[in-house]
Amino acid sequence: MRRLTVVLAGLLALPIPPGARAQEPAPKLNLVIVEGEGAINNIRQRTAREPIVQVEDENHKPVAGAAVLFLLPEHGPGGTFADGSHTLSVTTNAQGRAAARGIHLNNTQGQFQIQVNASYNGMTASTTITQSIAVAGAAGAGGTTAAATGLSGKVIAIIVVAAAAAAGGAAYAATHSGSNPAATAATGTTITPGTGTVGPPSIVFGRR
Repeated sequence: MRRLTVVLAGLLALPIPPGARAQEPAPKLNLVIVEGEGAINNIRQRTAREPIVQVEDENHKPVAGAAVLFLLPEHGPGGTFADGSHTLSVTTNAQGRAAARGIHLNNTQGQFQIQVNASYNGMTASTTITQSIAVAGAAGAGGTTAAATGLSGKVIAIIVVAAAAAAGGAAYAATHSGSNPAATAATGTTITPGTGTVGPPSIVFGRR
């Protein structure tokens, strides 16, 4: 019995293997999108809105000196960076931010995604920024566009015809209503009646 107790005490005194110890959670990076998400870029300008991200540690504090890689799609809507490639490597500043400057859009309309990867001291993080390429509508009278108002070309044509018909009816009413105030107000035209002249009656003598 005494020997068994000594053996058990010796087993308890043995060091615990490193793999048997509880694993502490490894530190990680957080990648936050600051600007550029959901941007709609004008294809005529051929320059995309700059994507900006911020790299943070597990306590959400900015990480300076982290490597950030921006990747544009090689096919479909998208574009290239200033050097003509689809990748751009940037180092975060003191605020932990990195911007993808100099994106030149292509002529393909639609939605595209910018893949962003960050790394620092063996830690990594990734995210995706979604943008779109579209053609802006030409400005019409008063600075409005058909796209902005949501009106189709057929509806606009009907409105124009109706307006012309209303103007013609108002003009007809003005010319046939005399000094009618309502007609004058509708057309903006003032009709002033003239002054009548009354003379003595004319007497014609005939022969009997």
